[in-house]
Amino acid sequence: MAALLCRRSLPRTWLCRRAGQGCGRHYRAALCAELKQPLAIEEVARRPVRPHEVRVEVHFCGVNFADILVCRGQYQEKPPLPFTPGMEFSGTVLETGADVSSVKEGDRVIGVSGFNGMAEECIADQKTLWRVPEKVSLQEAAVLPVSYGTAILALEHRAHTQPRETVLVTAAAGATGLAVIDVATNVLQAKVIAAAGSDDKCKLAVQRGAQGSVNYSQGSLKEAVRRLAGSRGVDVAIDMVGGEVFLEALRSLAWEGRIVVLGFAGGNIASVPANLLLLKNISAMGLYWGRYQDQDFPVFSRSLSSALQYCQQGRIRPYVGSVFKLEEVNDAFLHVIQRKSTGKVLLSLK
Repeated sequence: MAALLCRRSLPRTWLCRRAGQGCGRHYRAALCAELKQPLAIEEVARRPVRPHEVRVEVHFCGVNFADILVCRGQYQEKPPLPFTPGMEFSGTVLETGADVSSVKEGDRVIGVSGFNGMAEECIADQKTLWRVPEKVSLQEAAVLPVSYGTAILALEHRAHTQPRETVLVTAAAGATGLAVIDVATNVLQAKVIAAAGSDDKCKLAVQRGAQGSVNYSQGSLKEAVRRLAGSRGVDVAIDMVGGEVFLEALRSLAWEGRIVVLGFAGGNIASVPANLLLLKNISAMGLYWGRYQDQDFPVFSRSLSSALQYCQQGRIRPYVGSVFKLEEVNDAFLHVIQRKSTGKVLLSLK
């Protein structure tokens, strides 16, 4: 991992990937030219926008573990080299294609991209942009797509969380964990038990709205949850850790409880004991938020529209843990890898 901290430059032959109109101007971008090697900051030539596309001046870009995985060649999507990581961003519209009607020059937007957001400019399809309401800052907005989009779909679309139900969330001090706490507590009026790997992370989760917390590095998660929730258990569990933590969360569910799997941050993928599903009529399900963009775009879009609406109404409060400059992108990656971060890690492009 330490190799990510060293800086290397790329030869100029990498710079202009497409010749033609628009290549007279350049912008800075983080480039991955070789997998499992540090990113370099280089000037990249502009390309013209197509009729349905929008050029955005990026203000902030989220740093997600998926960005790190794609730069290692370990993500399900494998863009051709060289490429610019960054799957979510906020910024202002610079230019629109001839067929674009949803946004105009000067609009503030958030967007989800196919790994091209860690740059001073990026081009996105108009379908993948949402206008940011006046009351929402671009820094707040940059937190919303992945973390809050995932939290909203997990809680509302998959688990159908109801008011006054109890929700257990693991990896609770991470960007998505804090978003789950925020949405469950302040939008859905549910009670949240936050589970994390240190006392400091548990304290942050409670400060952000959880009614109780469990440090699962200090003993049985199931027993700690029982003390907080009672023998009945929790109605909903949102798990991002996997392995033994997932199994403990599963065993903490109440009758007809629902568990939603968001990831495997602990590195181990557990097998589901089907007898537990049967005995307590439990539902175990997964959520791959980005897949909805292709499989059910209205649901995907609604999750982002809801996040923006909740933020404008003051019902949610996105939490930014750390902000790095573009040239510090390798430091930002290391920050995420070493789990030093709580909340969202952002790159600032302005």
